[in-house]
Amino acid sequence: MISEQDWQDAQLLWEYQQMHHEPRPCSVAIGLGSHDLGVADTTVDLYRRGMMPLIVFTGATSRTTQDRMPRGEAEHYRDRALELGVPADVILLETHARNTGQNITLSRTLLQEHGVDVSSVLLVSKPYEERRAYATARKLWQEVEFVSVSTRMAFPDYIKSIGDARLVVDMLVGAQQRLLIYPRQGYMIEQEVDDETKAAYVRLRDKGFTSRIVPEVAQ
Repeated sequence: MISEQDWQDAQLLWEYQQMHHEPRPCSVAIGLGSHDLGVADTTVDLYRRGMMPLIVFTGATSRTTQDRMPRGEAEHYRDRALELGVPADVILLETHARNTGQNITLSRTLLQEHGVDVSSVLLVSKPYEERRAYATARKLWQEVEFVSVSTRMAFPDYIKSIGDARLVVDMLVGAQQRLLIYPRQGYMIEQEVDDETKAAYVRLRDKGFTSRIVPEVAQ
């Protein structure tokens, strides 16, 4: 059961994990694979607004997506974009990445192989992955500028769109844990985390919202 305090703590993590970047024209958009087809929808919206000439969808499958997206996250994202009218020739697929770091590095390699000159990237992710995606990309691809964006919606509306409140709170806790521990492991740049957000993370973790944390790390 999710208590009122749990909801308040989850809301704090939700707000912290968004970067609030304003979308602007970039060389390319990279849609980061996940269980959320809203990432593809937002990428399509940005394309229609003229924010980029090229899209990379990246992602294999995970335990969260293997049933929903059996052909791979990038493949299902492309299908969605094609259904919404995006031309096939502006979409590149990266179908092997299984984590955020691989999303970045394998997409960079793909773009290099296609001879694409990249100076700026629109990173499109789930709302609570904005900060994690940005911090990871800044660590692994330092020579370009990143704008980290997602579908803009209120936390309760996002819960409704996914249909699984427990999963979303678990994902928030997992993302927050990585923001705290991954900089020390060299996976992303350091991000300042205020005490209130840290306390919210600890309370949710201790309440058992732990299915998406790194299990071997005691935090």
